[in-house]
Amino acid sequence: MSELVSIITPTYNAEKYIRETLQSVLNQSYQNWEMILADDASTDHTISIIEEFAKKDSRIKLFKLPENRGNGFARNAALEKAIGKYIAYLDADDLWFPEKLEKQIHFLKRNNLHFTFSFYDSIDEEGNNLNRRVESPNPLTYKQLFFCNYVGNLTAIYDADYFGKIILETSQKRQDWRIWLTILKQIKTAKPIPESLAFYRIRKDSVSSSKFKLIKHNFGVYSQFHGYNFVFAILLIIRFLYTQLIVKRRYIKKI
Repeated sequence: MSELVSIITPTYNAEKYIRETLQSVLNQSYQNWEMILADDASTDHTISIIEEFAKKDSRIKLFKLPENRGNGFARNAALEKAIGKYIAYLDADDLWFPEKLEKQIHFLKRNNLHFTFSFYDSIDEEGNNLNRRVESPNPLTYKQLFFCNYVGNLTAIYDADYFGKIILETSQKRQDWRIWLTILKQIKTAKPIPESLAFYRIRKDSVSSSKFKLIKHNFGVYSQFHGYNFVFAILLIIRFLYTQLIVKRRYIKKI
């Protein structure tokens, strides 16, 4: 019998994208999943769209938060409800290829792993393919991850029986990066599936699209999550910028 995968999806005013995201999960060749959506007090039609899908498929589970608390809080709220052996993440505007879960579960079992991720392709706000693939070092070490988040949130999956549910503080940004750092600190290296299994949507208001926000939030990872003092955190940010602007470019390919 195949193990249950819990898909964690926080939502907030995602009516423009959530229907397509839900459909990409329904299209999975691996069928033993639950999709837990924690809505962070949306004011548009996000909830009604999710409810429409949930009525047709009981694997889609919606939890409505009474007030807006932020993406990290909603992600934790969804994770607390998860009962699957495996935890996977999918934001409300991203998409999976149909074979994503099947290939990852097979890869984990074949290689006796507890965590993996994959490469991913980029699309714009309207869903147009940008013909850009984001890859990563293979294998990926903790040191490499320390200076650059090579793990796409929408591609990661981990064994909750092995690691437990990784629930982190919501006051700190870059929650996804902190999760992977927590995992790799324990297992030292990670092997990605060396192919693209998802579409990441680049939006104008996202953290990844704003260099200033990226620097600010990454400084918080070094100073708050790792606990380094201000001066040392600044030095780490300089190394991060070099890695992000020079080294990581080698892993972004035209397709």
